[in-house]
Amino acid sequence: MTNTILSDKNELLTELGKSLVTGSLSDERLLAETEQQPPIQILPDANVLKIGGQSFIDRGRVAVFPLIEEIVENLGRHKMIIGTGGGTRARHAYSVGLDLDLPTGVLSVLGTFVSMQNARMIYYLLAKHGIPFIEPIQFPQLPLYLAERGAVIFFGMPPYTFWHENPKVGRIPPHRTDTGSYLVSEVFGTKSMIFVKDEQGLYTADPKKDRNAKFIPKISVAELKALDLQDVVVEHPVLDMMESAQNSRSIQIINGLEPGNLTRALNGEEVGTIIYAD
Repeated sequence: MTNTILSDKNELLTELGKSLVTGSLSDERLLAETEQQPPIQILPDANVLKIGGQSFIDRGRVAVFPLIEEIVENLGRHKMIIGTGGGTRARHAYSVGLDLDLPTGVLSVLGTFVSMQNARMIYYLLAKHGIPFIEPIQFPQLPLYLAERGAVIFFGMPPYTFWHENPKVGRIPPHRTDTGSYLVSEVFGTKSMIFVKDEQGLYTADPKKDRNAKFIPKISVAELKALDLQDVVVEHPVLDMMESAQNSRSIQIINGLEPGNLTRALNGEEVGTIIYAD
């Protein structure tokens, strides 16, 4: 039978496995067969939280301290993989780098270190609770940290660094901290992907600049793209990735400035905005 282990003890690979060994990885028919079995969910009980840089951490203690308290309150009840954004300091690094004519891959390196600084600050605030900060090389230990401490902290910037692809327009790295955090949720098959911002969620325009902006509580990726909004609450590559996602088919954007919103989202309530793939 196709995709079953053959009875002959010398035949260790499935038919698909043997085809991959001997065939071309550019063969579309063969590639389509690799979708027959869904990937396993490595951490199905975990939740990825992405704390915004400019939208949240840059606000300082008035925003961050209450959120830290709420994270601590949820330890033992919810497993949390906490990513951080870059914020204003990343934008400053990009502006200087662009002024010096640096390429996208180098700008990605600069943004990575700013995101890392924010992750370390969140780590120091949670250190007394035994919550560790991890870098990409430590991700194999992530399940152990979650089992032992209930949460980990990482920097949201994906580790593309010099290997970052160029955007279609300009030189700013297109895959930043929203994208990196989302990819962790997709690859590990987590229960939820929650973006913690300073707004209720998605609006038809930036509510800080347009009083007539309308709140959107729930929308599909296709519907959102059809609106062709000038300002979107998450990075556009996240929406592109959701269309081909196999695990993380929806994301949630919440206002972390409102006490209790994080807890409600972790409990599965549809607070804020839900964006889902068709």
